[in-house]
Amino acid sequence: MKRLLNILIVGLISLPMFFLSSCQSTRVISSWKAPDASLRSYNKILVIGLMDAKERGLREEIENNLVAVFTKEGIAAGSSYSEYGPKAFSGLTEDQALKSIKENGYDAAFIVVLLDKARERTYRPGNMYYTPYYGYYGRFWPYYRTLYGRVWGPGYYTTSTNYIIEANFYDLKRDELEYSAQTKSFNPSSSRILAAELSEKLLQDMMTKNLIQK
Repeated sequence: MKRLLNILIVGLISLPMFFLSSCQSTRVISSWKAPDASLRSYNKILVIGLMDAKERGLREEIENNLVAVFTKEGIAAGSSYSEYGPKAFSGLTEDQALKSIKENGYDAAFIVVLLDKARERTYRPGNMYYTPYYGYYGRFWPYYRTLYGRVWGPGYYTTSTNYIIEANFYDLKRDELEYSAQTKSFNPSSSRILAAELSEKLLQDMMTKNLIQK
């Protein structure tokens, strides 16, 4: 009887942790690290959310949450929405945009893009080993301009509960892609919850891959 009671007590203690972990709606479905990427410290990371005007609230939540988790780890970061406005770098050339970014002390950029928002549709990646297409993924500005056009174009998003988000981390000193990941969020209860979970998962994955240091 005593042993049974001990088992029940352990089980009851474990239940809250089980439900907390099972309630997470966001997971990293694929991620990639550049073969020559190594642990580096950055002066300041610019977080850029690429989402259309209808998702402005989600963009602000994601940028602010990522800035908060970086700051908590002792890594300086800033939000592009707060610093440059909703259409950051619109109409600027590559040289103009990079000059503005670097003058504000940033030497890394983290671009977070809402790729898809779909109702009752299951996402199945073809290959869990994820390698970004080098043509425009390989450098910061070509990726930003290409995805900018997609995000601000008509008909890119549909109303839904499932989110597919891509995050690319660029070393601006070397102008190279260091890290890329895709996440899936299933039916998050709010944009705040989605942003908090996304930020936690991405930072955890980057630290596991030894990409950033305090």
